[in-house]
Amino acid sequence: MSRTISQSMKSHIKKGNSMFRSFLIKYGEIGIKGKNRHVFEDALIRQISLALHPVEGEFEITSERGRVYVEAKGDYDYDEAVLALTRVFGIVGICPMWQVELHDMDQLIADVLSYVDAVYPDKDKSFKVFTKRADKSFPLDSQEINAELGGRILDAYPAMHVDVHHPEIELHVEIRARVNIYSEEIAGPGGMPVGTAGKAMLLLSGGIDSPVAGYMISKRGVSLEATYFHAPPYTSERAKQKVVDLAGIVARYSGSIRLHIVNFTEIQLYIYDQCPHDELTIIMRRYMMRIAEHFAKESGCLGLVTGESIGQVASQTMKSLMATNEVCTLPVYRPLIAFDKNDIIAVSEKIDTYETSILPFEDCCTIFVAKHPVTKPNVNIIRRSERKLSEKIDAMVEEAIRTTETVEVC
Repeated sequence: MSRTISQSMKSHIKKGNSMFRSFLIKYGEIGIKGKNRHVFEDALIRQISLALHPVEGEFEITSERGRVYVEAKGDYDYDEAVLALTRVFGIVGICPMWQVELHDMDQLIADVLSYVDAVYPDKDKSFKVFTKRADKSFPLDSQEINAELGGRILDAYPAMHVDVHHPEIELHVEIRARVNIYSEEIAGPGGMPVGTAGKAMLLLSGGIDSPVAGYMISKRGVSLEATYFHAPPYTSERAKQKVVDLAGIVARYSGSIRLHIVNFTEIQLYIYDQCPHDELTIIMRRYMMRIAEHFAKESGCLGLVTGESIGQVASQTMKSLMATNEVCTLPVYRPLIAFDKNDIIAVSEKIDTYETSILPFEDCCTIFVAKHPVTKPNVNIIRRSERKLSEKIDAMVEEAIRTTETVEVC
């Protein structure tokens, strides 16, 4: 049989940046959303467009019967495009592919052989063909196409051999309005597209936990704002920049983040002077929650997000968490609640926040830690201690809110 190369196939072979100009985007949970699936699919397409905007090249994003496609219109940066796509929540798989016109079996064979020849210079590999015939008008069924393509590949490339159990190459052929040919699936982050589940306020510090909490909640489709509590001169500008940098890393996944930088020094000093030192962490935390909730309500957030996990430190016992929750009217989400430290570190390394988090610039949470903090606070006793602040605390909170610096982190 003559191996005629179609015009669409030639465009793949002649590409400058990569032999792939198209990507098949696979999603997971979106596929079970029933009549609302188009809402989530549209949101996914918007997030893909935003993610690819900084990448060199022009891209067209389309959807067709449960498939989302990204096609580069001309030269583009392949590596940057793939990296951007691996940060889009809702994507479970990214398949670099050749998409060619659907003609007849002879042309399909020619296109598949061209793909194998171009993508695998080393032909000493095992393979298996997986065909999905979505277009039922094509004359052969999936099993017949598998057999025909497998036989023609063996004829063309004798060094190759079939392995139906553990093939080195899983060659996928999808017959739709056009034909999708691919053999690699790059893992996406999964989850749901950002923005499909509302917005929340992240209490962001310079530690390991809170950036991971922001990432985890965004993975469920939640867009983010963040509040950071700064305590100059006890914390430096480098500590502040560290948090801005962490917000920027999380924003690669969540989209841009409005970061509220609150000067918390006077409030902390006042609490330190007026309240029992074993209660400092709890009382300071309660005022942080109050201030963060103020900004959350202003912005239409549906809850607060923290990086706490049960028992990790004294302020994260069940009773301590209950005591901080008590001052909030919005729900408090803790995506790391059952994680141990190693679990959290593993995620922080995966999303590239770890090395920034461990930079030795301390934030306000670590400066005023009591030597022997209470681990089982009594809410009634905490409230009684807070009454000692009544003379000045409301004005201090208002001043902290009024002087808050808000920056957009992308």
